[in-house]
Amino acid sequence: MSTIRLLVLGAVRQHGRAHGYQVRADLEYWGAHEWSNAKPGSIYHALKAMEKQGLLHAHETAPSTAGGPPRTEYELTEQGRQEYLDLVREALTSYDQRPDNLAAALGCMVDLPRDEVVALLEERVRRVEEWRRSVTEYYTPAEGPEQLGHIGEIMNYWVHSADTGAEWTRSLIARVKGGAYTFAGEGEPFVGVLAEGERNPYA
Repeated sequence: MSTIRLLVLGAVRQHGRAHGYQVRADLEYWGAHEWSNAKPGSIYHALKAMEKQGLLHAHETAPSTAGGPPRTEYELTEQGRQEYLDLVREALTSYDQRPDNLAAALGCMVDLPRDEVVALLEERVRRVEEWRRSVTEYYTPAEGPEQLGHIGEIMNYWVHSADTGAEWTRSLIARVKGGAYTFAGEGEPFVGVLAEGERNPYA
């Protein structure tokens, strides 16, 4: 799954229409340049590629008052909206040891209904536990990593990550079930993107 596609579609969706600089600023606001491949070049490339694929519709806008060429603003097509929601669902349930996919989905999960997010996260826990069972057929955590020499530290790290990941996911499920956050269909959502011209406080 392409994390950059999910991030870009999510940022555009929250704005309704957004140009490349806005998307870049939003993803920096989320810190995505630190934990994903959301660099300026990849963001602009993704926008143009997804326009060609029919996921985004491009609008030419007037030049800014400061001068310079017109900007292109993008908005999701119906196909793009469906692709976006499918990517959120996939990232919330999959367990592939890549934190960027999950982090991107967490920034977009409120675009789904609360009950669906709970079900997706419960499926994520099930998959983590299934992965752990398959690994521990060959590696016994109680015996420690030394059983495989120093290479055992790799397996020890992944098993530990799976355990803490499952624990964290269960705590998120409890928060969501307890009423945390505003999900699709529940009212006015939290604004998770920067307004036009708003300075990123974390830049």
